[in-house]
Amino acid sequence: MVDITRRLGLRHLRGAPTAHIRHHRSGTLVHDGPGLSFWFRPLTAALSEVPVDDRELAMTFHARTSDFQDVSVQATVTYRVADPAVAAARLDFSVDPDTGAWRGTPLEQLGTLLTETAQQHALDVLARTPLSAALADGVAAVRQRIATGLAAEPRLPATGIEIVAVRVMALRPEPEVERALRTPAREQIQQEADRATYERRAVAVERERTIAENELASRIELARREEQLVEQRGTNARREAEEQAAADAVRARAEAERSVLQAEAEAARSVKLAEAEAERSMRLADAEAARSRTLAGAEAATSRQLAEAEAERTELLADAEAARAVRAARAEAEGARELGEAQAEARAAWLRVHADAGVDGTGTLQALTAIRLAENLPRIDSVTVSPDVLTGLLARLAPGAGG
Repeated sequence: MVDITRRLGLRHLRGAPTAHIRHHRSGTLVHDGPGLSFWFRPLTAALSEVPVDDRELAMTFHARTSDFQDVSVQATVTYRVADPAVAAARLDFSVDPDTGAWRGTPLEQLGTLLTETAQQHALDVLARTPLSAALADGVAAVRQRIATGLAAEPRLPATGIEIVAVRVMALRPEPEVERALRTPAREQIQQEADRATYERRAVAVERERTIAENELASRIELARREEQLVEQRGTNARREAEEQAAADAVRARAEAERSVLQAEAEAARSVKLAEAEAERSMRLADAEAARSRTLAGAEAATSRQLAEAEAERTELLADAEAARAVRAARAEAEGARELGEAQAEARAAWLRVHADAGVDGTGTLQALTAIRLAENLPRIDSVTVSPDVLTGLLARLAPGAGG
């Protein structure tokens, strides 16, 4: 597929070296050749892309031999477009000016043409050949016949197609026939294998007998050599015992001398270590005593300073707590006094208001009693007033209303 780029209403085509491009503008051939690159207008351009590289076409088809046996043929045909102009005129290799894709399926048409032509020539040669001859020499005969038939096919040059090579990979019968044809050869191979097995067993028995005789002779020779070995080992053991006794005596004398020297050296080293340890202990005792005295003095001074600081802090905390308590007591007394004065003034003002309203002392007491009673009464959801009570209340209110 060619590469087409859009720019400002124009199209730019870039082809591959293996693709032959033909560009017609208003019926006139403008560009013609492989690997072209040019600008064109999509509304007036007719483009064709013809591949000119070698292409492989694999095909598999069935044929029937002269003895009515089915065989499958696997072949490959290599072809190329030798005349792109003729091919573009006979097949639809036109491409879309926007996408660069083929409008049709030219390669599928070529594949169908080549497959059917090759299949026709292969069927002709296999129809006159028995199955055994087809399996033995059929590959070469079918390849030669397909190559000759395709070369002589007039439609291929008229379409611009050139056949490069023809290959036939296999001619295979049906699976059941193939198994039946393999049976005689397998039986013969099995017979040869059985005969070889029997001969191998006979040779193996003869070789085992020879091996057993050789093993027996080897054992006899080994026993004789073991006897000589035992005698030699006894002689060697006696010599080793004598040499070991002499070496042990020399080793004992050397060990005694070494032990004496080690004891003397150990005694001298112990004396030196004891003296050094005593001197080090004295120095450590003096240093420890001096350090203890220094630490005791430092600890006493530190304890004294801590006690003084703690006493000073306790005194400051006590003074602050006392001052805070005095201020709190004064504030509480002042608040209680102001609250009592406010309550007394409110009560006196309330009494003055009732006195100014012209209510006598009995009414005032009754009003105070009603207020206290209302404050302490439980919740009342509903009140029922009888006609007698309502009449009495209205009678008491009437003189006041009239005045």
